[in-house]
Amino acid sequence: MALDGCGLFCKYILFIFNLIFAVVGMVFLGLGLWLRFSANTRGIFEIDALNSSAFVMGVTVLIALGAVMLIVVAFGDYGACNEKRCALQVFSVLLVILAAAEVTVGVLAYSRSDEVGAQIVEFYSSMYALYLNNGDPAIGITLTFTHKMLHCCGVTGIPVLELAKQTCPSPDGILEHLVMPNCPGIILDVFNRKAPLVMGIFIGTGALLITALICSIVLLQAIKKGQQAITEYYSKVY
Repeated sequence: MALDGCGLFCKYILFIFNLIFAVVGMVFLGLGLWLRFSANTRGIFEIDALNSSAFVMGVTVLIALGAVMLIVVAFGDYGACNEKRCALQVFSVLLVILAAAEVTVGVLAYSRSDEVGAQIVEFYSSMYALYLNNGDPAIGITLTFTHKMLHCCGVTGIPVLELAKQTCPSPDGILEHLVMPNCPGIILDVFNRKAPLVMGIFIGTGALLITALICSIVLLQAIKKGQQAITEYYSKVY
């Protein structure tokens, strides 16, 4: 079906959005499943006393979030590429739910920054301990990414003493060859002193979801107009 300029533009925007969403969703789901079923970490989930630990909850969130993102992508891609209104309507409803959840989580992370920061530190410490215990490559990649993103070095921050030194980023100056920021302290600092920034990231992500929602609504209207035009044409012809 031929779309007008605005409808066609929104169709391509949704395609790009879904592509990015799919990549992020697969990373979350893949990492979560690896941590859940890897021989090095599976035993943690079989111990009842650890079922409420930050690590178990974090892995569960990764799996659930990745699965939800891929479901959203499935409806979005099918609806946008094939111009199916029903799929786009489901996609729009899911975007509304996700956007509301993002804003809610952002506000809660801001209002309970101390608790959230402590939970993230506990999750990081669990990952760190598991990596030292078994050297799991997936955990190593996760730690390396975390260390580079936050520019910190393990739980000590002292490269000479750090047991996971290979996951630490390159020092920025002479002093950082001796002492670097430790990751638990950086994580707590991010959630305590930079709580508005954390809330802004969540709300910003919610705004991106709302942008995709607007494009989905515009595309829905364009498809509806096209279908009405076709119906009017055939009613006149026949």
